[in-house]
Amino acid sequence: MAHLVEVRWHGRGGQGAKTAALLLAEAAISEGKYGQAFPEYGPERTGAPVRGFTRISDEPIRIHSAIQNPDVVIVLDQTLLDTIDVSEGTSSESTFIFNTTMSQSEIRKKLNLTDRKIFILNANQIAQEEIGRPIPNTVMLGALMKATGLMQMDTLVKGLTKKFQHKFSKQVIDKNINAVKRAFEEVVEE
Repeated sequence: MAHLVEVRWHGRGGQGAKTAALLLAEAAISEGKYGQAFPEYGPERTGAPVRGFTRISDEPIRIHSAIQNPDVVIVLDQTLLDTIDVSEGTSSESTFIFNTTMSQSEIRKKLNLTDRKIFILNANQIAQEEIGRPIPNTVMLGALMKATGLMQMDTLVKGLTKKFQHKFSKQVIDKNINAVKRAFEEVVEE
């Protein structure tokens, strides 16, 4: 499949992995691409490990299974690094984006990621300061845009606004947009 990008999200229930996966796919669709997103749950409770999946392509997507070999891995919670192999199925071409207070060298050592692109930021802190709650999902979308150039920031912002306008006030939407833009500026690549 030409230009297929597969993103695997790792988080905990309540951190917005499912929402972020859906927002990304919907933004890609609004840009004229094909998108697919879905979650995978274990026990359905706040704090339980969850995975989300997003596929984006220039052509129709005919695959309907979990992503085994992701191009991008996004980790919303660094505590998962002690219990889940977030690098499973990745290659030297895979890009990792971590919400963490750890350094890139600490992450490389912990996960033995010697040949992968790694981006880090403290998304919880950005979310707390901008949104008022430490929910990292929209913040990590901003980091993803910087790390991959997957789509234009304006496309993501429009998609986020459209998705949230029926659920949240303009003030909440604006805070999320500020958090996305701040993450775009603050994410660090090794």
